[in-house]
Amino acid sequence: MGAASVKAAKGMKDVLPTGVEEHFLTGFWDKIIQVSTSVLEGHGFRRVLLPAVEETRLFARGIGEDTDIVGKEMFTFERSGDSLTLRPEGTAGAVRAFIEHNLDRIDPVQRWWYFGPMFRAERPQADRYRQFYQIGAEFFGVASPYADVELLLLLYQWCQKLGLDSVQVGINTVGDDESRKAYRDRLQAHWQAHQGELCDNCKRRMHTNPLRVLDCKADLASEALKTAPDIMEVLSDASRKHFEVVISELEALKVPHERDPRLVRGLDYYTGTVFELTAKGLGAQNAILGGGRYDNLVEDLGGSPVPAIGFAAGVERIARVLAQQKTRHPGPDLYIMPMPGAHRRALQLADEVRSFGMQVEVDVSEGRLKKQMKRADRQNAKAALVLGEDELVNGRAKLKYLDKSVENDVELHGKAICLALKEMV
Repeated sequence: MGAASVKAAKGMKDVLPTGVEEHFLTGFWDKIIQVSTSVLEGHGFRRVLLPAVEETRLFARGIGEDTDIVGKEMFTFERSGDSLTLRPEGTAGAVRAFIEHNLDRIDPVQRWWYFGPMFRAERPQADRYRQFYQIGAEFFGVASPYADVELLLLLYQWCQKLGLDSVQVGINTVGDDESRKAYRDRLQAHWQAHQGELCDNCKRRMHTNPLRVLDCKADLASEALKTAPDIMEVLSDASRKHFEVVISELEALKVPHERDPRLVRGLDYYTGTVFELTAKGLGAQNAILGGGRYDNLVEDLGGSPVPAIGFAAGVERIARVLAQQKTRHPGPDLYIMPMPGAHRRALQLADEVRSFGMQVEVDVSEGRLKKQMKRADRQNAKAALVLGEDELVNGRAKLKYLDKSVENDVELHGKAICLALKEMV
């Protein structure tokens, strides 16, 4: 008997071109990354690559020592006397880089985006993994409510281009320092009067971080949450004006949204506008992205006073929604199936079509046509072309668009095939 096979570590997943779990297919992930690149860079955001490991104190200072992430969900280790942590989220590292390279002083208006793995040592459950992937963006240097509006408009357009159905946009404000202090006092008094209705975790939170009790899923139906005070009751004039501009502009731009008075987000650094996009079919953990303003974080981490706003999206959850919607994950534009004696011409023809920016796969397995056609379908190819002796003699072939069962007779030339493919879309 051979040695036991080695498997992926608990809570960490492979993403493959083919497999059983549809939302871990690279086709969906590639689509998410491609659309994100197009939309974000179309709005002036530029990609940054940041370390996956940071000093532990960065997260304790940035995220907050009383948050669940810092308290119990980080992969932390010692190396050469330093305490290091695998990043649990992207914003703190981005702010660290922004300050370290003096951009807070010399060029504070920056639009950054990133894609990469994050790590949390929590118990794995549905769509919550120990290694998970996020697409995020940070917009530094602009305090105007129109920065909030632009980011929310961007996210709405992004969801549309991804083809996400039934996405709900929740929005709220957690106010400025003055508003939050007054709100914390009101919440603390309210939780104290209703502590018999709170879970054990919230009984602790009501003293350390009373806003986080609003985010509790266990107490969602309790009277304590239903009757909790609204921050609008204590919002400062400046915060109210900022939020009113955001709401009125979203309405004018026809970005559907709904104010959620219990929306506070889970990290301590948020100020002002906060938002969350949720999708149907994901159960209790239905948020696909969230974010908001963090106007104090740059200064809190040692930089100059620079306002900022950002978001982070969970790739696994978005991929699951796309899979549940039966979205066809992208495959090659063309799948060429050569018969015996046609392989050389097939390889030449594929290069001709690729020169026009198309993705082409040639089946070089020398298998039977039926088997090659099945693989073309599994690969989600948009179109297939059989290249045999008759096609070589005549210089023409049938181009079959697999999704629509449509055929076109085309000349065996890269430009002609490319034009036919574009006409079929």
